[in-house]
Amino acid sequence: MIICEQKNYFRRAKNNVEMMIDISHVSERILYEDNHLIIVHKLPGEIVQADKTCNEPLSEKIRTYLKEKYNKPGNVFIGIIHRIDQPVSGVVIYAKTSKGLFRMNEVFKLRRIRKFYHTLVEQKPVVADQTLVQYIRKNEKQNRSIISTEPKDGYLTASLHYKYLQPTKNYHLLEIELFTGRHHQIRAQLSANGTCIKGDLKYGARRSNPDGSISLQAQKVIFEHPIANKIIEVETPFGLI
Repeated sequence: MIICEQKNYFRRAKNNVEMMIDISHVSERILYEDNHLIIVHKLPGEIVQADKTCNEPLSEKIRTYLKEKYNKPGNVFIGIIHRIDQPVSGVVIYAKTSKGLFRMNEVFKLRRIRKFYHTLVEQKPVVADQTLVQYIRKNEKQNRSIISTEPKDGYLTASLHYKYLQPTKNYHLLEIELFTGRHHQIRAQLSANGTCIKGDLKYGARRSNPDGSISLQAQKVIFEHPIANKIIEVETPFGLI
């Protein structure tokens, strides 16, 4: 079970003094905002958009934030551009206008965006810097993805590049650039490669994280703004370690 109402704190240095700030409120997690887009750090356990549960989605928290910030009397438009899994944290892009939503949907469709993740894994990878190109199929009944090293009927190409960054006390930090956005792709490919993500029981981790999260974070995005025609590079300051 994922605990959604927990307090979330982040250690930040200010004027050479280290302090803990509460980032449970969405206003503390705005990474970028303009007239058309808003980019936010999603906490593990939050859902990107409304689903069958009673949990308040991040989209509604942002809607409330914008309504209060700009004193808007009517409904506030929030467009869902992409999603990351509920137990995953990190960078999520929303549209503030229908034009922004349409243009960013094209950016994602044409893969004109670079997406980077950080993850803690249980095993040190045998190869420190590698591109994985495999084939993936979603098992709807089990809500998990299956990896094949050979093409098969019903399987889609899944590709990513990972790079070993550093060891931690009990785990290993990797950076991943995701080239295709398949269901549970990073989780399934790393597991098939012998490097299970910390806390990810579904894909072979030894134990769960206390809050039900998995140690995978959408760390950075780079893309050309489809309306402003400028390069946007946004990285979350909230680290896994």
